[in-house]
Amino acid sequence: QTTSSALKGAIQLGITHTVGSLSTKPERDVLMQDFYVVESIFFPSEGSNLTPAHHYNDFRFKTYAPVAFRYFRELFGIRPDDYLYSLCNEPLIELSNSGASGSLFYVSSDDEFIIKTVQHKEAEFLQKLLPGYYMNLNQNPRTLLPKFYGLYCVQAGGKNIRIVVMNNLLPRSVKMHLKYDLKGSTYKRRASQKEREKVFPTYKDLDFMQDIPDGLFLDSDMYNALCKTLQRDCLVLQSFKIMDYSLLVAIHNIDLAQREHAMADGTSQTDMRRPTAQKALYSTAMESIQGEARRGGTIETDDQMGGIPARNAKGERLLLYIGIIDVLQSYRFVKKLEHSWKALVHDGDTVSVHRPSFYAERFQRFMCNTAFKKIPLKPSPSKKSRSGTAIPRRS
Repeated sequence: QTTSSALKGAIQLGITHTVGSLSTKPERDVLMQDFYVVESIFFPSEGSNLTPAHHYNDFRFKTYAPVAFRYFRELFGIRPDDYLYSLCNEPLIELSNSGASGSLFYVSSDDEFIIKTVQHKEAEFLQKLLPGYYMNLNQNPRTLLPKFYGLYCVQAGGKNIRIVVMNNLLPRSVKMHLKYDLKGSTYKRRASQKEREKVFPTYKDLDFMQDIPDGLFLDSDMYNALCKTLQRDCLVLQSFKIMDYSLLVAIHNIDLAQREHAMADGTSQTDMRRPTAQKALYSTAMESIQGEARRGGTIETDDQMGGIPARNAKGERLLLYIGIIDVLQSYRFVKKLEHSWKALVHDGDTVSVHRPSFYAERFQRFMCNTAFKKIPLKPSPSKKSRSGTAIPRRS
């Protein structure tokens, strides 16, 4: 119930202090105990010799695993001053449509970071996840898993508000025409009436199969990179017994945007203002799946604003913004119960909650067979042998 501006102010004061005090500590390797450290600092409104005066109520700010998160930020190419500047220089923007979880979402004014409130259980789970997350990122910095940059807690008026700072998947500078939350499950996976009435609704698996029955076509390098990344990420999630995660897929239709633009100002499309791309090293969908696919490949990679180039069955040019979301749900007793109950009533395989290994397999199968397809190669006389492997496009 803390007023939003007080919460935003406390977050900015807290992060400024914690990142600042961390920068005085020398760089060193991350040790096992770093994952369990919690630092706490009190911010009285009149100020103290460590903290500035402010016009909110007194609060306490906790930082979880500061050294480990500093390492993650560095791995993702985010310098401490950029992190501070993005999060604390301008007021945070509150996003109106919070998720089903009822979390609050804020975005930094430069669009780089999302701040999301999480429940106590989720914060605890993320902390347990950190050593494995560290191991995974060291082996594979290209990932579609959420990029966690910081975990904090604001304590005020007897309340604990835990927040996590993550990468922003959907830059506001790019207009998204469609957005899907895909789990690879078909049981009741359709957007509700209430959701459909929103300005920018999030559709689900059954809607996707109805709207885009042929799937989204990717250049074969891109398709392979995407499926390989999904496969690796799913293995990691499965090893943590995590499930019920989704792939968020937002689609910017370049051709449609140009038509909209031309209609809006009655001119030709030469005036497309190109938004500035995001600066963080691995923050874009394109960079999440592969470094190599950018070079070579059959698609010009100029104007992609961090999106993954694709086409729909009509041949329109698209940019996809994707990432795996909702990974802090662990497959605990409740989920097991929910699954056994639904399985009694329904065919267990179509239910979204499932054993982690089954969930991961079904998730990958749906993404790499139904949602995404390789662009069929044009058969030419010299490439007869290759065209045999192409997936024929359904009419």
